[in-house]
Amino acid sequence: MSRNFTYEALPGRVVFGAGTASQLAAETDRVGGHRVLVVASNRDQRLVDQLVRPLGDRLVGRFTDVRQHVPIEVAAAAREMAAELAADCVVCVGGGSAIGTAKAIALVRPVPIVAVPTTYAGSEMTPVWGLTEDGRKTTGRDPAVQPATVIYDPELTLSLPPAIAAPSGVNALAHCVEAMWVPAASPITTLMAAEGIRTLAGSLPAVVADGGDLEARSGALYGAYLAGAAFATTGSGLHHRICHVLGGAFDLPHAETHTIVLPYVVAFNELAVPEVMRTIAAALGTQSAPAGLWALTGRLGTPRALRDIGLSAEDVDRAVKLLLEKDYSDNARPVTEADLTAIVRAAFAGDPVV
Repeated sequence: MSRNFTYEALPGRVVFGAGTASQLAAETDRVGGHRVLVVASNRDQRLVDQLVRPLGDRLVGRFTDVRQHVPIEVAAAAREMAAELAADCVVCVGGGSAIGTAKAIALVRPVPIVAVPTTYAGSEMTPVWGLTEDGRKTTGRDPAVQPATVIYDPELTLSLPPAIAAPSGVNALAHCVEAMWVPAASPITTLMAAEGIRTLAGSLPAVVADGGDLEARSGALYGAYLAGAAFATTGSGLHHRICHVLGGAFDLPHAETHTIVLPYVVAFNELAVPEVMRTIAAALGTQSAPAGLWALTGRLGTPRALRDIGLSAEDVDRAVKLLLEKDYSDNARPVTEADLTAIVRAAFAGDPVV
């Protein structure tokens, strides 16, 4: 097997472990944060209050209008607040929406980000940004949005209910899967991705069964870190393009969309990348990658059909038309209109993957 590959490690500091959130002030000092803007949803207010108290008068403001897919108007408001407050550092606490909003600021204002994820989104490890305008989600890569420091504290995820934790974890698993078959995949990213799948698949059922299981929570967060780290250097492919179009156009919940679509895209690519599928299946502890993913989501009790999370039957044809605007030339096998239609219809109905 050829060992020729290119792997570009990305900058960034990771602080991982139970109780590490107490180091937020020190980590903010480390990146030179003297005027800190916090980005976090009001839903997390009590947690955020506790975390940022040690910042004292360095905390100059909070942006709380956090929404999924980062609508362009939300990005504009966050950028305006950062400018008005002369913020020189952004601390984001929460899931992908909070992190995405912080990235929207850093995209136009060169400030370091200290990320404190409380879900398994994984975007805290990547230089990928995303903005939604007029129902269309645009993504890009820019080193300016790569968080300078990420604090992973599994204690902060203990309050994450199973209905959120499970799809968030499968969303992380989707990063691992996609990192294995895109052109930029390498032996290094494949190692991280396979370990991420193994850890997530082993931890998430325990997280759902017992929300207070700190060891399981730590395992899931570790898997999410590996997923984000692998995905950060490989970039996205067919699966993420489908999910970004569906989420942006129809305002579908991000993690649930990824969770539902993933088994169908894996089944579509199965014959084109057999070695990758064997690696995924082995990490899942099963004989078939798509069937293994279907079984895992069933065990976790996550949504199974796009119609159950807000997509209507009338939306299917429009979704396919929007998907046809994307470029899939880097996918492991050619993608036709009929293929996209079949994937979306199956995911809409929740057809079993066996």
